[in-house]
Amino acid sequence: MSNQNQEQSAKIGKGMIYAAWIIALLMLTWLFDSYLDRQYNPNQMAISDLNSSGERIITLQQNRQGHYVATGFINEHEVTFLLDTGATIISIPGNLAGQLNLPIGPAQKVRTANGDTIAYRTTLDSVQLGSIRLHKLKATIAPQMAGDGVLLGMNFMRQLEMIQRNNKLTLIQH
Repeated sequence: MSNQNQEQSAKIGKGMIYAAWIIALLMLTWLFDSYLDRQYNPNQMAISDLNSSGERIITLQQNRQGHYVATGFINEHEVTFLLDTGATIISIPGNLAGQLNLPIGPAQKVRTANGDTIAYRTTLDSVQLGSIRLHKLKATIAPQMAGDGVLLGMNFMRQLEMIQRNNKLTLIQH
């Protein structure tokens, strides 16, 4: 084998090693990101059940911060809910409302944990969490709200029986 062929083989070998390291790092990044997602939202697949009397039941696990975060649907579009008993109605970040093509209604002054602000009224055709689905719920679109998380307020939860025990929240739709 000539010296030139040996140098070319060495370059190819180094390139393969670099490629293997890059692939390994990308896979580790993906795995770690998935792990963090599960830590934030342990309810990506809400545990649903239907008992003999026709009640729809879901059980949610608390996340590491003590919140109940779950994947659900607004008008058939997947969203991430943060269950918020301090919120009167469902509150949707402005950027997410645009992605969901929600109609923007009249402006109203609202009081939040961060102070007074302006939000816009809207009505949601359907809100689904596990097997529980409610229709025609009022909501607000909050343009200043950061992130993609939807605050699932009491206008959804007050229609359900709630039982909190051992870091789990059970919601029952009678």
